[in-house]
Amino acid sequence: MLRVGVIGAGQIGSAIAKALAGSGKYRVIASRRNIESIKDLERLGVDLTTDNRRVAGASDAVFLAVKPNKVSLVLREVSDLLDGKLLISVAAAIPTSRLGSLAPRAKIIRAMPNVGLIVKAGFTAYCRGPNITESDVKVVQELLGELGAYIEVDEDLMDAITALSGSGPAYVALLIEAMAYAGLKVGLPRDLAYRSSAYTVYGTAKLMLETGLHPSTIKEMVLTPGGTTIEGIFYLEEGGVRTAVMKAVEAATKRAREIAEKLNSSI
Repeated sequence: MLRVGVIGAGQIGSAIAKALAGSGKYRVIASRRNIESIKDLERLGVDLTTDNRRVAGASDAVFLAVKPNKVSLVLREVSDLLDGKLLISVAAAIPTSRLGSLAPRAKIIRAMPNVGLIVKAGFTAYCRGPNITESDVKVVQELLGELGAYIEVDEDLMDAITALSGSGPAYVALLIEAMAYAGLKVGLPRDLAYRSSAYTVYGTAKLMLETGLHPSTIKEMVLTPGGTTIEGIFYLEEGGVRTAVMKAVEAATKRAREIAEKLNSSI
């Protein structure tokens, strides 16, 4: 049974540990400075510790889920224990080259999941370091598959994917909230407004993913001449929703690159 470690069991790290331990396929050990807040993971068989070196030493593959500004400190602490092991970093903005310089004998994967992994419906983009074999990739894909969907990308796309799918749940949550507020404005009870908004987004995404239909095709399925939907679409287009979203992702991508440059010049 593969032994998997998680260094930094915060929100994302603890969700990774939970998903992997819950699958029953892996032995999982996780570290955090304050383990009292994640004691529930022990019921799934996760071995909890405050010792990062214990995690690195006891694992075949290690998820690095600390904040980006802590990556250098943590890897200097444990790098001698990572020889020949998979190191899957989910720390934003830190490139494989920098990870490799901090843990030169580890097998480096850089990944960007999103918070959907908490309910095993995440989307994770990943790229590989130069020393990764195809058998390593198979292991990585099996691990990431426990968290939701995944895709391999070129590393130069990672900042953009961070801005789109990494930050994306916040954009979608804002849309759901706006739709719910609209429901409240036209008289829907609060619970119904939020529930119907969330399921509408969920169902539309599921329809697109499972049928392969283009979003514009789904939109046309709902539109009727002179009907309610086209009236709503008119005001959305007038409000510049598309432009606002495009500008948001563009700005977030720019910010991701700025953060990456700042972090990597200071490591």
